[in-house]
Parts: sequence; structure tokens; C-alpha cells
Amino acid sequence: MTAIAIAAIAERVDQLTSRFEGPAQTSEQPQGLFQAELARLTQQQIAARTLDAGADGGIGAPGRGSGFNPAGLGALAGWAGGFGTGLNGLGSTGGYGTTFGAGAAGGYGTAPSAAAGTVISSAMAELGVPYLWGGTSSAGWDCSGLVQHAYRTAGVEMPRVSRDQARMGVEVPGLDLAKPGDLIAFGSPVDHIGIYLGDGKMLHAPKRGDVVKVSGISRPIATIRRIITPGAVAVGPAGPGPSGSTGSPTSVGSPAEYRGLFQQAGAAHGVDPGLLAAVAKVESGFNPSAVSPAGAKGLMQFMPATASQFGVDPLDPASAVDGAARYLRRLIDELGSVELALAGYNAGPGNVRKYGGIPPFAETQQYVSKVLDAWRSNS
Repeated sequence: MTAIAIAAIAERVDQLTSRFEGPAQTSEQPQGLFQAELARLTQQQIAARTLDAGADGGIGAPGRGSGFNPAGLGALAGWAGGFGTGLNGLGSTGGYGTTFGAGAAGGYGTAPSAAAGTVISSAMAELGVPYLWGGTSSAGWDCSGLVQHAYRTAGVEMPRVSRDQARMGVEVPGLDLAKPGDLIAFGSPVDHIGIYLGDGKMLHAPKRGDVVKVSGISRPIATIRRIITPGAVAVGPAGPGPSGSTGSPTSVGSPAEYRGLFQQAGAAHGVDPGLLAAVAKVESGFNPSAVSPAGAKGLMQFMPATASQFGVDPLDPASAVDGAARYLRRLIDELGSVELALAGYNAGPGNVRKYGGIPPFAETQQYVSKVLDAWRSNS
């Protein structure tokens, strides 16, 4: 395909995307035809930009929703329609969810998990459906009904109303750490919710007189929640930090021998493996034999009393990482956010409660900042 043809496709995709981003409109051309055209064009973008179809026999038969395959809906989310790194070969089974490219145009960005991709695919299929207060079907959706439906297709049961949905999973500290499939909630108390697509865009059912569409994020964000952990494990209310990414989320400079431990413990206890790797990097520099002047030991720097409480051998990396994942999950459950959990990991949860937040200790404040920076740098 020539560069001119690719540019023409991109221009038309942008036109169709802006249609979905704008207010509800009427047209002699049914909304479904716009969706079908958009799907067809984005598939052409995939063909033009993703020539390597992988070793499994190329692009297989499409999965669910073959008439409107959001696997290549690059323009709607600022994606290129490219495949995620290392996930080019779909073989004969097809499907999508693992085929999103989340980088710059034409790039190969970090892909969301298969379950998060299913959430997005399901919601994308409802583009153009009218908003209906209390709506829970393709005849009409409200914001929380759409979210509940999309997650149900991925095997995750969500509460019915946005205020309760915004308590599910784990809080993501900022939009720069958000991943496609996360929930973006607004209002205090929460009165609106949507599904994050990347590139500052979300898919939602906005209000009366409008339709399900893709929009930029213009309101102040109340909370960002991640519902699905690595391996497509759902996290319940106030759960800890799952990742939802594929590729190498644990590569925060971590030696390859520990990546499997971070992944295993993260999936078992619902903590982002990248967060575990960031903690190990800051705590010990990935040294399983490290001993601090205060007596903390091992890869995850357990104090003897905490190690005893969790039944951890701090000098055994597998035991230490599993114990750290369990401890961080408890801290996030009790304290309510990743930042406070990290402060509790460093200074003890009692000090976090005493000061009503991150304690005013320079060491603790620097520790929280360093871990978040390490986590963020690899997200």
C-alpha cells in the first residue's frame, strides 16, 4: 500500500473518530455504517503497518464481533492499530484483546491484557447507542450500565452504580500510570464513570441526549481504578495494584531471575508485578543478601518482626517476594491507596494512621517518591 493511500485512510479514520467524539448527531447514513466503515479502514491500517504476522500463521479468523473488530481501532484511542509487541501472530484462533497497539501512530506500544482488551472491545461495539438513564442494554446505556456490561463480557461482575464501581480494584496514582481498560471516575461523590482507552481518551455514555462515544478527559478525575490483574484476575473493592499490561511489566531494571517471582506473586495476590519490582529496586537494589543497619533483610528488606508475622524467610527471594505481595495487599486494603501502602511499608502503618497520610519523615517521603518513579518509568 502506498504512503498516499495510507495517509488517505488515516484522514478518513480521523473524520470518523471526530464524529464519535462530538455531540450526538443525526444523519441520513445510519450510525452502524460509520462503525462498519471505521472497522474496515482500521483493518487496512493494520495490514499496512503490521506486515509481520508472527510465527503462528498470520491473522486468524476474528473473534467475537467480527462485524466491528475493535482490535485495530487505533484512531479512536490514539493508537495506530498496530499489534502489541510480541503479539503479532494470532494463528487460526483469532480473537483480539491482545492485539491493541498503545503507542504513538504507527508504533508498537504496550498491549493491555486479553481481559482488558475484551472489556474495550465490548464497549466499542456500543458506539453510537443512545444514552438512557438506567439503561442496561443496546437499546440504551447509562455510564455504569455500559461499564457493567463491558466487564461482564470479560467474566468480571461489577456493581450496578458508578459510585460502587469506583471502589472496585485498586487506585492508580495518576493518568500517566493508567492503562487501557482502567476505569476513570468523576465527581464527589462519584456521578460518572468511563473506560480509559489511552492517549487521554475514554469511552463512555455521557448524558441524556448524547450517545456512547469516545471523548477526551475534560473533568477533574476523582479516581482511576484498575480492575483486572495480570492473568485476568479481577480485584474486589479496595484491592491492591494490578497491572493489566502484557510484555515485561516487571523490567524495572530487575534481574531476569526475579521477574517470574514478581509475576507469580502479583497474580496470586493481586499486586502489580511492576510495583513489586520497583519496591525491590528501591529497597535492596535487587540484592537478596542485603542487610540494612536497622536489621531489615533480603530482596524486599523485611524487618524480623514483620517477617515472622507473615511467615517469610527474608533471605529466600521466593518467600520474600510472596510475603511482600501479601503485605502490600493488606496495606492497600487497610490504608486505601498505593502511596499510603508504600509509606506503611517503609514507616509502618501505625505512623500512616497517626499522621493521617504519608508521615513527615524525609526518608519515607523520598522512599514513596522513588518507588513510584521506578514504577512509573516502566509503565
